[in-house]
Amino acid sequence: MTRWSQSAWEAALPVYRQILTLPFVSELADGTLSRERFAFYLGQDSLYLDVYSRVLAHTASRLGRKDHVESFLRFALDGVEVERAMHSVFLQGHKPAEMTPTCLLYTSVLRAAATSPVEVEAASVLPCFWIYQEVGRSILSRADLASNPYAQWISTYADPTFAASTSRAIDICDELADAATDDIRRAMTDIFVRCTKMEWLFWHSAYSLEKWKI
Repeated sequence: MTRWSQSAWEAALPVYRQILTLPFVSELADGTLSRERFAFYLGQDSLYLDVYSRVLAHTASRLGRKDHVESFLRFALDGVEVERAMHSVFLQGHKPAEMTPTCLLYTSVLRAAATSPVEVEAASVLPCFWIYQEVGRSILSRADLASNPYAQWISTYADPTFAASTSRAIDICDELADAATDDIRRAMTDIFVRCTKMEWLFWHSAYSLEKWKI
């Protein structure tokens, strides 16, 4: 039987490939990304993570198996805190006052999943693990860390703790999908692809320094 994660990744693969060609990702890898765009991205990411950590904790509260609960609580308390620590280094505690339209849209999609079956809510947070890990591997494979001004940030992609958390999140989603109906499995895939598109849009909006038009 094909694991849910395999079919979900295949469904999202065209979007992932387009993420790798985004100017933000390419310029981050070769070190030419402007400081303004990088800071803009980190500021919005810090606002996003405030919501994301709460969604992880909410998902944990709905899961049935104790080991699943423990893992999602650990994701919320440990994994996200590591990223926040990086933000404190680069942003020095300064956060933007308002989410961009894209950041608000992405976090709204995650929050809305709270009213769906827990399997779907769990699948909604998976791209932030999995897409980041794969994009990070791609960046690491072509970045010259000795000269890249974002080397410290890029190096976090190689963190074995993050890789372990990603693997665990995938496994949990597969275990949930194994016990789910076909309708729920399809809904899990739909939101996984949708949130992968949100990842594309997030990087794209940072590069364009997105503003509210009104």
